[in-house]
Amino acid sequence: MSGKTDFNDLGILIKSGNPIISVETHEEKRALNLLSEIAAFYNKPLFGWDHIDGLRRIDLAHDLAEIEDTEDPLEALSQIKASHRPCIFALCDFHPHFDDAPKVTRLLKEIAQNHLQVSHNVVFISHSLDLPAEVKRFSASFQLSLPNEEQLEKLIREEAKKWSKAHQGQKVKTDGATLKKLVRNLAGMTFADSRTLIRNVISDGAITEEELPAVNKAKFELLDMDGVLSFEYETSKFSEVGGLKSLKNWLKQREQVFLDRNIPLDPPKGLMLVGVQGGGKSLAAKSVAGMWGVPLLRLDFGALYNKFHGETEKNLRESLKMAELMAPCVLWLDEIEKGVSSGDSDGGTSQRVLATLLTWMAEKQQQVFIVATANDISRLPPELMRKGRMDEIFFVDLPDQEARKEIFGIHIKRRDQDTSQIHLPSLAEASDGFTGSEIEQAVVSALYRTYAEQSAMTTESILEALQQTRPLSIVMAEKIQALRDWASERTVSAN
Repeated sequence: MSGKTDFNDLGILIKSGNPIISVETHEEKRALNLLSEIAAFYNKPLFGWDHIDGLRRIDLAHDLAEIEDTEDPLEALSQIKASHRPCIFALCDFHPHFDDAPKVTRLLKEIAQNHLQVSHNVVFISHSLDLPAEVKRFSASFQLSLPNEEQLEKLIREEAKKWSKAHQGQKVKTDGATLKKLVRNLAGMTFADSRTLIRNVISDGAITEEELPAVNKAKFELLDMDGVLSFEYETSKFSEVGGLKSLKNWLKQREQVFLDRNIPLDPPKGLMLVGVQGGGKSLAAKSVAGMWGVPLLRLDFGALYNKFHGETEKNLRESLKMAELMAPCVLWLDEIEKGVSSGDSDGGTSQRVLATLLTWMAEKQQQVFIVATANDISRLPPELMRKGRMDEIFFVDLPDQEARKEIFGIHIKRRDQDTSQIHLPSLAEASDGFTGSEIEQAVVSALYRTYAEQSAMTTESILEALQQTRPLSIVMAEKIQALRDWASERTVSAN
């Protein structure tokens, strides 16, 4: 299912005199079919090679038999070099033979240098290719296009028809909005992987909203992104975050613009959340993705750093590229100050990481919304904090009384307790200065006590747990006040 663009682009590379072409893809069959079309159009024989069958004719005109004893890569390249008829040679999974193989490198170089006399095109097809430096200067790279929204919707309808035919004419159930979300979530996948995911979704005869997170997780696994990036499967619904009304309204206003590229407004770039530890920054970051119905990726700056010079920046570039493949998505840069703090103790690595991140933020075109969270704002570089890098900087302060009441209700209900038997206003009043996480722990402590005593949770049991806790606002009062003073004129309140 290769389009005209692929045919034209690869055809130009072959026709314009590129002796060596690398195609990095998992869709080997699709690449070979595309080469067959191009070979027929330019009237050029097409040979394939792999470790099992060696060199053999694979285009439509089977006028040449398999060439014996060419399973060895050196023998195959020798045959290509000796051939006087211009041909296209598709070499599949040749990548292991580039490592420490001077004869392979030399033969490829001679084939390339002889291109004016015999215009062979050697096309390497593999999931990963790193050509030797001596050969790379004679080469060009080509990437198969990914399906667009129209092609993805066509794939879904094709698979739905197949399912219907196999199930006595039953129709696959869905609605327009869910179908549109599925198409959007499949963006960045190959044709083959998209078809696999579609089959999994419709295997029960329906495409539902509940299945979309599983699609995103499977997509993440197929793209092999685990490591520095992690997929946050359980994105909390925004209703599960107490308070933060200003932030919620801000996000609601921008949701449709982010999801619909046809709206003639600048798409939102991202936001930064700074504030008190335990105040709900991480939960808010997760909830942006849950509110917008898109995948959430978390970038771990601890895993990003590597002791080998240059690997840290490479890890970051690969992570950002992978995030683009998952678009539309939310990219959560957790505790960002750990990765970009200004200092000379790491040999300049953090400065290079910062430069890489800022360049990507300025140039990115894909629907990747950044949510950066930070605990220590003193370590954040001014280049990252200035307006224009992100849309807004929100300060997550200690929850007010109304928000504390809401937070108590959320955590009590989440643990299947009856809130009608508990006086939430009293709890909210008694927990002045508590963070959201401290409120949660008070509820947990009360549950442990009531479980041990074989009794029901009461207002008094939670009040007692609160009295036994020294909140962060007291333990670190000076530091929190300094943070509030800094934020008062530099940030927007999230509450």
